[in-house]
Amino acid sequence: MERITATYYIETPYDPEKAAMVLAGEQSSGTFVAVPGETAELKERFAAKVESVKHLETVTTPSIPGATSSTGQFNRAEVQVSWSMENMGTNLPVLISTLQGNLYEITQFTGLKLMDIELPPSFGATFSGPKFGVAGCRKLMGVETNRPFIGTIIKPSIGLTPQQTATIVETLLAAGIDFIKDDELLGSAANANFYDRVDAVMEVIQAHASKTGKKAMYAFNISAEIDEMQKRYEKIVTAGGTAAMISINSVGLSATKKICDIGTIAIHAHRNGWGMLTRHPLLGIDFKAYQKIWRLVGVDQLHVNGLQNKFWETDESVVASIQALQQPLFQQQNVVPVVSSGQWGGQAFETYRRTKTVDLLYMAGGGIMAHPMGPAAGVVAIQQAWKAAVDGLSFDEARAQFPEFNSAAQKFNTK
Repeated sequence: MERITATYYIETPYDPEKAAMVLAGEQSSGTFVAVPGETAELKERFAAKVESVKHLETVTTPSIPGATSSTGQFNRAEVQVSWSMENMGTNLPVLISTLQGNLYEITQFTGLKLMDIELPPSFGATFSGPKFGVAGCRKLMGVETNRPFIGTIIKPSIGLTPQQTATIVETLLAAGIDFIKDDELLGSAANANFYDRVDAVMEVIQAHASKTGKKAMYAFNISAEIDEMQKRYEKIVTAGGTAAMISINSVGLSATKKICDIGTIAIHAHRNGWGMLTRHPLLGIDFKAYQKIWRLVGVDQLHVNGLQNKFWETDESVVASIQALQQPLFQQQNVVPVVSSGQWGGQAFETYRRTKTVDLLYMAGGGIMAHPMGPAAGVVAIQQAWKAAVDGLSFDEARAQFPEFNSAAQKFNTK
């Protein structure tokens, strides 16, 4: 029988082996006390197994409140635990309840983070993954394989009318933008009804496509109750749109999968709320594990933050996230990493140097909209920066060669 293996980073005042046994028991057939019916045969078939425990270090201060230590010491370790597929099959919500359920409540731990998941072939046979992925999104947007997708977010995030939004989109289309999206704060506001926004925006996108042959992708935020999400999805399809955005942590696995399974347009997965899940180094979930779940769900694009970003995440963490999405998952298409957060053309050089990929969506909100020469020049400046990075030019060489990029550097460069 196939097994699912999870890797955890734990902190405990107890012997790590014993703490791992508590975790395995709590998340399978056991509880805090022996109960009738938990026979040796049942445990052999359904109990989780501790596969390995690797002690890492001992510290004197607990990372989060929990058990006290009689010795004043807290042990950190890497633990691997496995479960039989018989316990949950390929049911993703039950899988998450198993791997991330009550174990965060267990007093034996003063720190616990899910770092990775090894999934058996049954998951590959059950979940087809992204309907579009990198290759499909390139086809939808008409972007060649020698450069990244260049995208932006409508700013101000909320408050614009549908027609004001359409006017901004028209300017961005003229500049050659590949991708535009709603901000996650914008669903259907008092002065920006969702359905009116779709009509206004798609009118200019369709007109531009008829004139130039290039159809930019606009990801409308459909996050809502499931029935309303489906209605909004259908509206986008009817209007000729090619993408929908979902705030995946807000609507959840099942709602997102329901939409992904329709498979008519690409799904842009926004991970807002991510910091709540991972910011503490000894609590929550690591992106390496997180992204596997959402790839099974079937999203086509997934946020990874950006280098030199405006948030808390380190460059090393962002690079690791991009690399995680580059790793094969069964026979599925790869998801597009969405690089965002305080981006402008200046980060293109380090991003390319450290990842050696252009299979990503490079998103700049203020970095485009606040360009000194206007949004159109903002798009051009980022295109110039990525061309320079791929061609091997330095930051200063790019400034000397490209006026729009040089203007952006004068405003945004903080080095």
